[in-house]
Amino acid sequence: RDRMGTRTGRAAMHAGRGTLTGMENQTLFGQNRIVIIMWGILLLTAATALLFGRWEISFVALATFGLAITPAILASRLDITLPVPFLLATTAFIFASVFMGEAFDFYERVWWWDIVLHGTSAIGFGLIGFLFIFMLFDGDRYAAPPFAIAFIAFCVGMTVGALWEIFEYLMDTWFGLNMQKSGLDDTMSDLMIDGVGSIIGALAGYIYLIGSNDRVLTRLIQQFVTLNKRFYLK
Repeated sequence: RDRMGTRTGRAAMHAGRGTLTGMENQTLFGQNRIVIIMWGILLLTAATALLFGRWEISFVALATFGLAITPAILASRLDITLPVPFLLATTAFIFASVFMGEAFDFYERVWWWDIVLHGTSAIGFGLIGFLFIFMLFDGDRYAAPPFAIAFIAFCVGMTVGALWEIFEYLMDTWFGLNMQKSGLDDTMSDLMIDGVGSIIGALAGYIYLIGSNDRVLTRLIQQFVTLNKRFYLK
């Protein structure tokens, strides 16, 4: 019986691991191929720019690479497993905002570039805020009303958006940059977009709490909770 129990337990463990293979992130050098390709493009661009004396592009490429690998490093240090879609989304966002936006001036060339990036980042921070608050409650769906947890997640998304606008103002004031573009109009439009994105992220958390996991964002929440079950024990 002991041998049968051991074999059954090992089989269950292997089966459980198999169900998570497509979702969990591995070591820093064992990431998804698309993520690795993006990192490779950044390093290749930085090296090429250095050879031709394009110092600004080289700096932006290296800075983007540093920011892109930060989520994977932090997850490894904090013993958190990131779903592949989450890592892909963060890498793509940093690539589009810092590298494409600054090095190739997409903020000026493509009128909707800033709008899309602000909106998607707000959705992401709303989801992160929800996951963090839900973690504080040990994954207990009934520790607080779903609306209250969703509202806090919305506040997290808006707070991050407001802090970014402060950062843009300080960069423009101290270093003479033009991150705010048209000044007050740019700031207010960004904050309104942040509000819409934060509502979407918080709403996804609310829908998850009331028991619906059949939508894209709620499935992503479920993946993160499943991969980090020790933080969501209830």
